Amino acid sequence: MKAKKCYFKECHVAGRQYHDANEVWGELKVGTRLWLVRDEANRYDPSAVAIVYRRPTDERNYDPEGEEFVLGYIPRDENRDLACFFDMGWSEVFECRLSRICPDAHYEQQLHVIIKVLENRNRR
Repeated sequence: MKAKKCYFKECHVAGRQYHDANEVWGELKVGTRLWLVRDEANRYDPSAVAIVYRRPTDERNYDPEGEEFVLGYIPRDENRDLACFFDMGWSEVFECRLSRICPDAHYEQQLHVIIKVLENRNRR
């Protein structure tokens, strides 16, 4: 049986205290789907990849044009390979989910994500 997803990386959400996590804190749960968005215009990090929560239109559907909240970023020392893949047009093969919520931890350790590579459905 072939795997449909393959582990790529797990990391904390960097810069969480400077972004929108507090606005949606009550909506976040382990397993919540998040999106990775390449931030080429980021003046602090040329390899920046933002972690974005898109508010669902109902319990199962996410509206790609709906409200977006930046939770933070992939840490600077862990984002270079991911940014390279995004720059080469491979952003759609990655899935990001919330893997840990630690409300009593330091801001930088409160949210963790797991990133997986999805099966290439176009493969022949």
